[in-house]
Amino acid sequence: MHFSIPEASSYAGSIDGLILLISVLAGACLLVAEVFFFWLIWRFRARDGVRTQYLDGTEPHIKKWISRPHTLILILDVVVIVAAIRVWVNVKQTLPPSDATVRVIGQQWGWVFQHPGADRQLDSADDVYTTDDLYVENLKTYHFQLQSRDVLHSFSVPVFRIKQDAVPGRTITGWFTPIKAGTFDIQCAEICGIGHGVMGGRIHVQDAAEHAAWIAGNTPTVTQ
Repeated sequence: MHFSIPEASSYAGSIDGLILLISVLAGACLLVAEVFFFWLIWRFRARDGVRTQYLDGTEPHIKKWISRPHTLILILDVVVIVAAIRVWVNVKQTLPPSDATVRVIGQQWGWVFQHPGADRQLDSADDVYTTDDLYVENLKTYHFQLQSRDVLHSFSVPVFRIKQDAVPGRTITGWFTPIKAGTFDIQCAEICGIGHGVMGGRIHVQDAAEHAAWIAGNTPTVTQ
């Protein structure tokens, strides 16, 4: 289920599946409830010669129409909770081994990205810094270290189904595995001041040869 937004990360499909599950269950419950509601209006409409019934909800033949739907809703709640926990554990609580690590820094009003250079190690002399453009290799697992230099921001990549707050003074670690090559939007999804609306960026998901060439062409020369 992706409609107009591609699924470009390994867990985007499971997040979309969870949203679809909730939508179907909630939509079905709404449809049944509304149909039953209007049937009751029609069934118990005012008619000549029929006296109004006054009910307080304690009658056994009435209580079953409350307790049985209530039980069904509780069962559906358990289904949604179990499905949501499985997705949450996979995306937020599990950190798979990484092929590379990048640092994502939010500030008013732009993104700074720190990529490992040719040595594939972050925080070394050949790191590559870019503004508003993040370059990653397709089908590789990345850890990202998310930071903020000033106020709350939120690192959002819609095609990855990522939305993670950046909190000043903290480093928050997350992960993603791109599965679709291309260039996609990065957004700030937390109001962060007057320039919030223009705080966007791009993530470039490249194939192996293209990414290797980008690293080679942008890694700074390190003098001994």
